[in-house]
Amino acid sequence: MKDRASSLVRGGILLLLTVVMAGCKDGVLDPKGQVAADVKSLIITATLLMLIVVIPVIVLTLVFAWKYRASNTKATYTPKWAHSTKIELVVWLVPCLIIIVLGTLTWRSTHELDPYQPLKGVAGEEDPLTVEVVSLDWKWLFIYPEQHIATVNKLVIPAHRQVAFKITSDSVMNSFFIPQLGSQIYSMAGMETKLHLIADEPGTYDGFSANYSGGGFTGMNFKTDALASEADFDAWVEQVRAGSEPLNQARYEQLAERSINHPVETFSDVEPGLFTTILQQYMTMPSEGEEGMHGMEMHEEASMHGQESADADKQHLAQE
Repeated sequence: MKDRASSLVRGGILLLLTVVMAGCKDGVLDPKGQVAADVKSLIITATLLMLIVVIPVIVLTLVFAWKYRASNTKATYTPKWAHSTKIELVVWLVPCLIIIVLGTLTWRSTHELDPYQPLKGVAGEEDPLTVEVVSLDWKWLFIYPEQHIATVNKLVIPAHRQVAFKITSDSVMNSFFIPQLGSQIYSMAGMETKLHLIADEPGTYDGFSANYSGGGFTGMNFKTDALASEADFDAWVEQVRAGSEPLNQARYEQLAERSINHPVETFSDVEPGLFTTILQQYMTMPSEGEEGMHGMEMHEEASMHGQESADADKQHLAQE
């Protein structure tokens, strides 16, 4: 009986893992960067710790249902049973220990995986590549301020070099996510979020929006090409500079218009400070307090205007 139950449990766990892993190709469980590898380790560790409680509960539920079935007359019936010190210790002590371990693990990982902090102990630590990211409806704009070029729906980076992303939105809130390289982070209008990633090997990795943002949301995908060497990256930069149009303010306004399944584009030059301009256009709006004061001023003006109109009406009636 026990051997059969153990075999069923092992088979069930194996089947569950097979089903779960089948949907994880090219995802968070197939990391190609340091951050993604750390995230995978955290997910697996936390899941295994929680299974310490989940698996016994499932197994004991099945065991009790079988043991105390109506047809089993050998099972001891104890309707007045109410307390067991051993059981109380297990059901309280084990979960508490798991919570303590999970809490410690989460606290450490939160600081170690801080997206705003540069990666430590990696290639390119001293000279990261800066990429400015703008989420639009429904496309991604990547600006390379040091190379003075830009791309749409295609990100190209050198492998083995840290990349420092500066991220904002020129539309609704969105989410920038390359699962095989690291964690996601939100893009919000009027705010600059940051993310540091690195590709440990050359390859092409899927990136997309992980936050619903409207009708064209499903088409907000892009490819991330991690090139084998800095020389390959420099050659790609020169290719973009030689064969595409510049991105100025007027061209950007055209690009910012809504479009679905937007094709890949490249721009040979970028207007200086474009990312800052996009960011600050929302920061110059009046604050909540200023809007309130403005509303009070308008109310006072309307009241004064109404009083003047009433006085004029009284004078007109008196003359009649």
